[in-house]
Amino acid sequence: QVQLVESGGGLVQPGGSLSLSCAASGSIFSIYVMGWYRQAPGKERELVAHIGGGGSTDYTDSVKGRFTISRNNAKNTVYLQMNSLKPEDTAVYYCNADVTSSSGYRAYYWGQGTQVTVSS
Repeated sequence: QVQLVESGGGLVQPGGSLSLSCAASGSIFSIYVMGWYRQAPGKERELVAHIGGGGSTDYTDSVKGRFTISRNNAKNTVYLQMNSLKPEDTAVYYCNADVTSSSGYRAYYWGQGTQVTVSS
């Protein structure tokens, strides 16, 4: 089974920074789009940012200029650098990846989620 594991969540004060990582492991042949989503209590899960295999990126308006998504294909890892954090950024953050396994099966996979809390 392909697995995605996030790390880097935690508690940070408003204006602070946090960096998230998500590493994919298992029988991976290739990974296409990778992305970060977040979900606050009582709200729908929303796309934060995603990055294509060629490096193209897209961000939700609320994080533009503050967050940066990147990836290291050799490590099957996607990152999210979060700066100038605001209380409204508080949510569980999930990574997602479009993965083709060594058996040729292509599917989207989700990480387990990591809590990001922005509070003073």
